[in-house]
Amino acid sequence: MNPSPSTIAKRLALLRAEMVRLGLDGFMVPRADEFQGEYVPAASARLEWITGFTGSAGTAAVLADKAAVFVDGRYTIQVVDEVDGNLFERLNSGEVSPQKWIESLLKPGFRLGVDPWTHTVDAFAQYEALAARHGAQIVATSPSPLDSVWLDRPASPKAKVEIQSDDLAGESATAKRLRIGQMLGDQGQAAAVLSLSDSIAWLFNIRGGDVPRTPFALSYALLRADGTATWFIDPDKLSPEVMRHLGNGVSVAPMDAFEAALDELGQSKAKVRVDPASAAFWIADRLKRAGAKLDHSVDPCQLPKACKNAVELAGTRKAHLRDGAAVTKFLAWLDNHAASGEIDELIAGERLHEFRRQTGVLRDLSFDSITGAGPNGAIVHYRSSPRTNRKVKSGELFLIDSGGQYQDGTTDITRTIAVGPAGSEERTRFTLVLKGHIQLATCRFPEGTTGSQLDVLARYALWQAGLDYDHGTGHGVGSYLSVHEGPQRIAKLGNTVALRPGMILSNEPGYYKTDAYGIRIENLIVVTSPKSISGGDRPMMEFETITLAPIDRNLIDPTLLTPQEIHWVNAYHYRVRSEIGPLVDAETADWLASVTRPISA
Repeated sequence: MNPSPSTIAKRLALLRAEMVRLGLDGFMVPRADEFQGEYVPAASARLEWITGFTGSAGTAAVLADKAAVFVDGRYTIQVVDEVDGNLFERLNSGEVSPQKWIESLLKPGFRLGVDPWTHTVDAFAQYEALAARHGAQIVATSPSPLDSVWLDRPASPKAKVEIQSDDLAGESATAKRLRIGQMLGDQGQAAAVLSLSDSIAWLFNIRGGDVPRTPFALSYALLRADGTATWFIDPDKLSPEVMRHLGNGVSVAPMDAFEAALDELGQSKAKVRVDPASAAFWIADRLKRAGAKLDHSVDPCQLPKACKNAVELAGTRKAHLRDGAAVTKFLAWLDNHAASGEIDELIAGERLHEFRRQTGVLRDLSFDSITGAGPNGAIVHYRSSPRTNRKVKSGELFLIDSGGQYQDGTTDITRTIAVGPAGSEERTRFTLVLKGHIQLATCRFPEGTTGSQLDVLARYALWQAGLDYDHGTGHGVGSYLSVHEGPQRIAKLGNTVALRPGMILSNEPGYYKTDAYGIRIENLIVVTSPKSISGGDRPMMEFETITLAPIDRNLIDPTLLTPQEIHWVNAYHYRVRSEIGPLVDAETADWLASVTRPISA
């Protein structure tokens, strides 16, 4: 959109006029849409329309005489670049949350508008609690006042739905519906509302194209305890082939039939499962008003989806071989051209994209590539733009975090490269990050272990040096779905989901020195089935590393590694050389053999 400040000022004026008409003193605008996905279509880019901010997370608060936009630490530089400080106060949500800021302004009689479609049950409850403490009122504004004044709003996407065949999914959609339906019945639930696009894609073995970077078809579904389902989706997205694929157990209805279906469930006094962390407040409120008994439980597809079956794992291994070859070609190209001084962040990102396209099967990137040269690498989720674009310079580090979407798997890899000679500080801190990466990659753990219990392994070496990083160590990854998938993760706090066999996660410790450089080493790992340990009392699970691309030897200080860690590096590089070498051209294979030579203390 790239709106000018004058355009944003006019839009704010329109929104404020509509707020006056509705008797609102304030209105909240989250980045989320009705489906709570990481990416939103142009028709739902409300935060971008009203502020100009294009990041993947954020919130705006608009009052009659002031406005603020809140972003996390990933976007504090980007928000300054994109949002006019004369129109919005630009705040770090890690320091001042939207809730804390708006609470400071609440008073008796204050009416705060909150769109019930773009706020989850949990989020809406937070605002209600704030209002109750100050005698204020939360007004569920449907339709949204912003939507009412966005007169040139783009049309909703109509991308065609595609079938994810059983030989890629590893389980038929019918079997999945019956399995999850039985689970609902066992818990006394008549039905579950599914609003997360990845759950619906997984359950029906379909994929779509409604949003960038993730193959989603925006829709809703009701799954019943008997395994039957109703799918609410624009019928223009469905081909006769897809209809045959769905079978008799799935009925299709247009999106505008969703409301009546919820009412029908309510009128039957059914017990309905709704995930308060992901379902729009409007859905739960509609069910409750219609008479349904709500069971606030996690989306029933999330955990089964996270535990990949053997077919999905075989597919993702193939995808990672293919992707590893593309990344290796890129790293060889970069090594040959970086010293010229002609390569910049945007050129590098596009070149890697081209290597992935050359596979002939790339469907999309799995996220917008992060290409950070020198000090830009210290911005954890940096997004290069023509204004911030920086040359890749000798004597600096270059960080590139990227991934691809293939029909058999989703990839995510980060490599940090020394351009020219590396400084001693950079080598030391890179090696400390590598030690943490290895500790996590090689750990064994019993059933019931959560990612939060393992997070310290990745940080231990850094902590001993008085260093740390502020992001999580690992996120879940989908199977040709979202590159950021729950419920599993590896982080300091906040995760109670036990790791289970088949879960895919990232292993990505890092270190970031503001205005100097950034370091991150990321591979994807799979939780293995428990195995007995000789002499042990109980079986242990492990991680299998599935990402294959060289780690920069020039940044490794072997004197800081234990013999076991040196063995891991050499074994990993031997595997990379053996499995990736045959997939690349002879010149790249020679380069790969050189950069994966064994290291010694």
